[in-house]
Amino acid sequence: MEFRTKVNIESSSNKIGYNDRVLFIGSCFASEIGSKLEEGKIPVMINPSGTVFNPASLSNTIDTIINKKIFVQDDLYCHDGIYLSFYHYTDFSSEDPEEVLTKINSKTYEAYEFLSLAKFLFVTFGTARIYRWKSSGTIVSNCHKIPHSFFKSELMTVNDITALWTRQLDNLHALFPRLKVIFTISPVRHWKDGPHGNQVSKSILFLAVEELLKHPSSCAYFPAYELVMDDLRDYRFYADDMLHPSSAAIDYIWKAFSDCFMETRTVEIWKEISKITRACSHRMNMSSEKGIRVFAMKMMDKISNILIKAPSVNLESEKKYFSSLLKT
Repeated sequence: MEFRTKVNIESSSNKIGYNDRVLFIGSCFASEIGSKLEEGKIPVMINPSGTVFNPASLSNTIDTIINKKIFVQDDLYCHDGIYLSFYHYTDFSSEDPEEVLTKINSKTYEAYEFLSLAKFLFVTFGTARIYRWKSSGTIVSNCHKIPHSFFKSELMTVNDITALWTRQLDNLHALFPRLKVIFTISPVRHWKDGPHGNQVSKSILFLAVEELLKHPSSCAYFPAYELVMDDLRDYRFYADDMLHPSSAAIDYIWKAFSDCFMETRTVEIWKEISKITRACSHRMNMSSEKGIRVFAMKMMDKISNILIKAPSVNLESEKKYFSSLLKT
């Protein structure tokens, strides 16, 4: 007897390899799974404008990238002496507006160059709720802890999302015909809306994605939400806030993701590389210099073996780190 509702995921015919670029935009799935690819040195870019939650803001992010929009100071807002962009995360904010504009415009250019050569775009919708800046009607990607009285909250409809993203898929397909667009729904509950409001919001996202999957560009769907809600379905798999997936849940989603989108050989190389990248962050016991040198030599040998299998992988920073240990 089966004591769980296992989510069976059909293997994708389109696979991610070490010569493929992958762009992730959206909420937690984008950040967590993108970071896993990054750990294994697969070419990836994660949220070039920062974390984004709703379909309208995700579309704005894509528009900014594909139109190579140049931000000027009039596009910024100054709050308590800090210049910020309502289209970007707080990491782009600063007391110096020129610093903000340099960060934003350089990242936009970098994102366009990356997207123009990318094979995959993973889009994660987190909520159907949007916030508008009252004075202009602009849909913001981030409220930057400005009082809620300055914003108007709205719930997007299925038709809103479908119309917006049908246009976006048309644009992407015309500009980058080889790009594969994969939709996901974030399993993180948006508890500010309450339990019922969160379910309504997620339902809107599911219905909209179902319509978008009919687009002639043949986009696809990965069931991250279902893996957490229907397969794991236990608070053991949540972080302390009881809203975000735990590290065990993220590992489980990653296993399903890699089984779906990566060949066995690619996964094997990823595992070898991730051991090396994680080793770089380990705290060394400096009381055993001989042990450190032995460990560093083993890592250097591993790097040499990996570069034979995957010569395109950039492990220069790791080589430099372990080389420095050999000099201790």
